[in-house]
Amino acid sequence: MANGGGGGGGGGGGGGSTLRMSSNIHANLLSLDASSSSSSSSSSSSSSSSSSSSVHEPKMDALIIPVTMEVPCDSRGQRMWWAFLASSMVTFFGGLFIILLWRTLKYLWTVCCHCGGKTKEAQKINNGSSQADGTLKPVDEKEEAVAAEVGWMTSVKDWAGVMISAQTLTGRVLVVLVFALSIGALVIYFIDSSNPIESCQNFYKDFTLQIDMAFNVFFLLYFGLRFIAANDKLWFWLEVNSVVDFFTVPPVFVSVYLNRSWLGLRFLRALRLIQFSEILQFLNILKTSNSIKLVNLLSIFISTWLTAAGFIHLVENSGDPWENFQNNQALTYWECVYLLMVTMSTVGYGDVYAKTTLGRLFMVFFILGGLAMFASYVPEIIELIGNRKKYGGSYSAVSGRKHIVVCGHITLESVSNFLKDFLHKDRDDVNVEIVFLHNISPNLELEALFKRHFTQVEFYQGSVLNPHDLARVKIESADACLILANKYCADPDAEDASNIMRVISIKNYHPKIRIITQMLQYHNKAHLLNIPSWNWKEGDDAICLAELKLGFIAQSCLAQGLSTMLANLFSMRSFIKIEEDTWQKYYLEGVSNEMYTEYLSSAFVGLSFPTVCELCFVKLKLLMIAIEYKSANRESRSRKRILINPGNHLKIQEGTLGFFIASDAKEVKRAFFYCKACHDDITDPKRIKKCGCKRLTYSKMSIYKRMRRACCFDCGRSERDCWCMSGRVRGNVDTLERAFPLSSVSVNDCSTTFRAFEDEQPSTLSPKKKQRNGGMRNSPSSPKLMRHDPLLIPGNDQIDNMDSNVKKYDSTGMFHWCAPKEIEKVILTRSEAAMTVLSGHVVVCIFGDVSSALIGLRNLVMPLRASNFHYHELKHIVFVGSIEYLKREWETLHNFPKVSILPGTPLSRADLRAVNINLCDMCVILSANQNNIDDTSLQDKECILASLNIKSMQFDDSIGVLQANSQGFTPPGMDRSSPDNSPVHGMLRQPSITTGVNIPIITELVNDTNVQFLDQDDDDDPDTELYLTQPFACGTAFAVSVLDSLMSATYFNDNILTLIRTLVTGGATPELEALIAEENALRGGYSTPQTLANRDRCRVAQLALLDGPFADLGDGGCYGDLFCKALKTYNMLCFGIYRLRDAHLSTPSQCTKRYVITNPPYEFELVPTDLIFCLMQFDHNAGQSRASLSHSSHSSQSSSKKSSSVHSIPSTANRQNRPKSRESRDKQKKEMVYR
Repeated sequence: MANGGGGGGGGGGGGGSTLRMSSNIHANLLSLDASSSSSSSSSSSSSSSSSSSSVHEPKMDALIIPVTMEVPCDSRGQRMWWAFLASSMVTFFGGLFIILLWRTLKYLWTVCCHCGGKTKEAQKINNGSSQADGTLKPVDEKEEAVAAEVGWMTSVKDWAGVMISAQTLTGRVLVVLVFALSIGALVIYFIDSSNPIESCQNFYKDFTLQIDMAFNVFFLLYFGLRFIAANDKLWFWLEVNSVVDFFTVPPVFVSVYLNRSWLGLRFLRALRLIQFSEILQFLNILKTSNSIKLVNLLSIFISTWLTAAGFIHLVENSGDPWENFQNNQALTYWECVYLLMVTMSTVGYGDVYAKTTLGRLFMVFFILGGLAMFASYVPEIIELIGNRKKYGGSYSAVSGRKHIVVCGHITLESVSNFLKDFLHKDRDDVNVEIVFLHNISPNLELEALFKRHFTQVEFYQGSVLNPHDLARVKIESADACLILANKYCADPDAEDASNIMRVISIKNYHPKIRIITQMLQYHNKAHLLNIPSWNWKEGDDAICLAELKLGFIAQSCLAQGLSTMLANLFSMRSFIKIEEDTWQKYYLEGVSNEMYTEYLSSAFVGLSFPTVCELCFVKLKLLMIAIEYKSANRESRSRKRILINPGNHLKIQEGTLGFFIASDAKEVKRAFFYCKACHDDITDPKRIKKCGCKRLTYSKMSIYKRMRRACCFDCGRSERDCWCMSGRVRGNVDTLERAFPLSSVSVNDCSTTFRAFEDEQPSTLSPKKKQRNGGMRNSPSSPKLMRHDPLLIPGNDQIDNMDSNVKKYDSTGMFHWCAPKEIEKVILTRSEAAMTVLSGHVVVCIFGDVSSALIGLRNLVMPLRASNFHYHELKHIVFVGSIEYLKREWETLHNFPKVSILPGTPLSRADLRAVNINLCDMCVILSANQNNIDDTSLQDKECILASLNIKSMQFDDSIGVLQANSQGFTPPGMDRSSPDNSPVHGMLRQPSITTGVNIPIITELVNDTNVQFLDQDDDDDPDTELYLTQPFACGTAFAVSVLDSLMSATYFNDNILTLIRTLVTGGATPELEALIAEENALRGGYSTPQTLANRDRCRVAQLALLDGPFADLGDGGCYGDLFCKALKTYNMLCFGIYRLRDAHLSTPSQCTKRYVITNPPYEFELVPTDLIFCLMQFDHNAGQSRASLSHSSHSSQSSSKKSSSVHSIPSTANRQNRPKSRESRDKQKKEMVYR
């Protein structure tokens, strides 16, 4: 038995030696052999020893293959895991016991003190009157000492709280450092997990142990700070982070003491990952709720996963303690990670599984929580990642390339229209990147549009109301911000309010940014003036769609078709060439023209505007219609004004900006490059390019003027007294003054200079033969332009005749004004309207009710009441519509004269006949109910029905009936036999209309595709663009969508918007808008020289060629000759033709439809029925006497006839009265001699 026992002991010792295998494996194998031989010899001696050997035999078989998981640190192979675990347990429970004990003692002390305090309080109450104040001083000193002690502890506690709460930079650094070191300790654990669970390690030789020791020392110090800062020590002791420190920090110190390492519970460091989102928030990386939630879910899921894998790794590699750690299995840490994942996902392949009882027990509980976490966290994580904004990045600015931000109403239609115009090839190289910002991700069609323009367009999802999104698109470095409006919204005021809030947000973020925004209602523009950083002088602009839309329509009432021409001018259209001789050919040639600006060459300095305008048209093939004028007065030298066809009294200054109509931006460069010395003999304008010479002065007069301009007029002094003028220059000026004494330049001097310039350079300005226009200039029988000097100074007849007690104009002098009238005074019944013989008036058919949004009829009336019309020239305006709606609009209309209202409906033919719609100069059809209908095809139903209703009406010969009954009731301007009805400025009165088709109508449309329903006899394809359709080309239809092009046009040149607004609004200025913002109405003002001077501005009119001073050019003449003659003789600037649609046909046609031809070339042939668009000067004498400009009359004739500025459509009979065959015109054209 002694041998057996020794064998057993040897076997046990051999078993222990195999579990704790030393470096000498061979010696262990010999001991195992000896143990097995001794145990087999002892089994034959007795049954008890045999049974004992049978028990040990399986263990001997299991130990045949040595396990290399652990290495014994002593000869006995004793495990020390309990020491590591005990250090953590003692720390945790010891501290917990101390905290509980402290709380218990504190509670008992508080109870005792409370009882003692009550006794002392009772004594104080009983003896309070007998005790003196001095006896309480020792007690007060004690209380102050306690208070001081408490204050010191509180300050330390507050300091520790600040250090760990990341409220300061030091605290943030400390928190981030603790998290980083925790991750570092976790990485060390991953490295050590490849070693046995318990192994011998020398602290002085093991580098990883040294690093881990340093980390844990820092964790210990941080634990102390947290303990000091904790308000509730008990809850702090039970926190997850505290438990992690308990089971990771003490074992490291035990490792150093025992010179051995135990992986143990170091995997708990993975729980620190839960704080990852907090750290990222401290670093200002996570800002959105979705990102914070996503990081939280990921950190909890990963930390739980890694922690559970560490526990499985520990128990599976160690075994069960009650099995003497014999049932362990060798699993790497990452195999445990894999096992936990397939367990949570309920897949369970079975290739890796837990063998120990502790591992299986843990898996039973973990699979409940892990499955629940996997089923809830993973779908939510995937959803958050899937819902992450695809366009949530940030814009990266490219060096040397500007970018703009476009926001607001971003849809496929608005974006496509904007990009089509902004990136048009006719512009110069557009080196601008477009950044769209919208809070809704684009649909597939819009996304495809962005991809087609990916080199110049980027889209980001966000809102301009969010400063973070503004920072993402680099709004502070953007060249401008453009805000698009929803033109089809049901509530225009709400849409404008949204855009105003966008402006406020952008200006609040970056006050210097330039903003161009669309506004729907005119009255909402006033709110932009309340923004402190809004400055129109710095480029901020508000494009009011209602103002411009109604302004365009109002100008069509003065010159039919003008709305189409102006809309085409600021829209970028590509040239479409048509070989057939159709009306589309000439129309599309004009459509390719756009509005451009360019600085004028110094060769034009000192010349009058008509001279430069004619030179540009004839020589450079450019049409200049306006200039930017800088006043030379010291008071107003900083103010710039845009003058449209200012006349011959104005001279071109150095650096003057001109407004041109051309087909390409490169063509306009000719006006800047033109040099008389280099380009005077060039006939091909394409050869006019930049030259390198310095142009010499042409005459002593120009030398004198240029030397005078060498003085800086900004100093405000005279040329002679200017300090910046050198003595040498002043001496030369004196010499020139003695040689060429000059007086002030008058209008006659200007015309003389103009003629002298033309006589000196005849070949430059007149490529046609002289007989057509040259001989008329100096003929004594040629008609003269009777004009007063536009500069109104005291002594003028107008000032002498002024009635200072009557207010005829508004305070700015830009519009006719009258005292406010009650709406009842302007309401006409049907019978009253029928008795009032209306003619030459404007009928406005308006659809609306008490709930309709206001469209701002003031913007329609203001251009028709511009002060550059004389009072008798104003067209009477009659509104036909719902009285409830018109009452809401009347507050803005009651200050305008000649306005009447007929309550009714535009669909009633009786109402239309009552207002003599067949005698009107224009019928305007508007609707305020268009945006209340969801179906886009039905939005224009009212306007279309009204238009078709009018066109189907039949009328009697009203003029003949009236003349037969009573000459007194003949409408003014209709009696052709009267001398008062002779053509004035070539403008004829409308003949009698017997069918509604011939009534001039302009219809407002919302949906462009509905234009196909206006004309039943056209052949337009439903998919045809609006500008290519016949109603738009004829000027009978207008859609607000054409104004989208103004956004890009204004960005590239803000002067374009000012010019368009000046043309269509009748003279609205920023000062007037500020005045209307204050009172919401025009204010009357007395006539002063300053206000009357504002009347002297040109206006748009239509000139008839059938009769008048230009009738000789109507029979096969050239447009260029007409242009030069009108400009020289009457200062009229022609810029287009309104031609009959079938004028190109050799056979007569009964069709009275006309179309627009913009800026025809010089050689363009005219026909007698053409109407010419022109910019006419204000006639100061027209208010008292009107000069007849008939080519057959050479004297002035007085006329008091009420006439319109719009020339009527001549009848077919008039056309036939002047027979002129096409063959004869062609023959005459061939006989022309060109130079």
